[in-house]
Amino acid sequence: MRKTTAPTGSDRLGGSIPAQPGPRDVPDAAPAAEPGPDAVTPDAGHGPDHVIPGAGPAQRPGERATVRLREGEAEEPPRYAPEWLQLREVADAAARAADLLDPLRIRLANLPHRHGGLVVHDLGCGTGSMGRWLAPRLDGAQHWILHDRDPYLLHFAAVASPRAAADGSRVTVETRRGDVARLTPDALVGASLVTASALLDVLTREEVDTLAAACAGAGCPALLTLSVVGRVEITPADPLDAEITEAFNAHQRRTGLLGPDAVDVAREAFAAHGATVRTHPSAWRLGPDRRELTAQWLRGWVGAAVEQRPELKPHADRYLAERLEACAAGELDVVVHHSDLLALSRPTGGAA
Repeated sequence: MRKTTAPTGSDRLGGSIPAQPGPRDVPDAAPAAEPGPDAVTPDAGHGPDHVIPGAGPAQRPGERATVRLREGEAEEPPRYAPEWLQLREVADAAARAADLLDPLRIRLANLPHRHGGLVVHDLGCGTGSMGRWLAPRLDGAQHWILHDRDPYLLHFAAVASPRAAADGSRVTVETRRGDVARLTPDALVGASLVTASALLDVLTREEVDTLAAACAGAGCPALLTLSVVGRVEITPADPLDAEITEAFNAHQRRTGLLGPDAVDVAREAFAAHGATVRTHPSAWRLGPDRRELTAQWLRGWVGAAVEQRPELKPHADRYLAERLEACAAGELDVVVHHSDLLALSRPTGGAA
């Protein structure tokens, strides 16, 4: 899975110990939706202009049979800082479309009974904020299989996983390191549900089709949340808003990635594989109570726009300084539009 360094789409929190691949049973791990007293603060040790970078060790443990690292590519530096992922988790949770949960619950209830409960694959899990949000909203025993490239994050996805489902049933997890953009045909055999957060917009058209085909082959639904759709509303408005948005969207589409086109492409791909597809808005709404997140988002958003169009820099520097000043004063409101997608593939024997 590839991602730009601009902090626009990931649901990860962080940690510092590599994950151990394979089953992990952590029913007593405490949820971590809110940062604790020892959490790293976003600007710790940095000046006010600092943009939170990617963080975490780069290692090469053995690959799983069903998910591979990209071949022939140099090891990429870690792209997600724990501070950024920690900062955005509560906003992500508030934005996800709860209206898609009832049709998902109905489909899961109608799947053939599986001994041991649901098997949920969380693709690009980061430190597992999707599981912390979703597992306590579903009934029944659940086993989550967490996929990510970064062992630094996988460890904490396991340790901070939820303990129980909505009805008190047990939730367990295991971790798998690999690139979820390189799903092999058998990756999702036996899955009851596939989830991901802020994933679709960093895939290519071919990779989205591979994901849709894998879900169809497994006969399992997919809940794919928080994909950017290319629209931002900032109050008060500024004449440069539209130009920054356009440049940022172009940056998201570089190297063939879908960026703000991802939801439309995914809808078509899943429908072509026989799924019933629903989408629902899932906007971030950032006001004075989210100043730290808003400031970091602004720096990454403007930075990506300038990287795409360097000629914007003189105007963008002024724009960013004024926006950050308004943010610090509690005078800025931002709506970053996303969309959630629920694809209900036809059940098959693979989901039994």
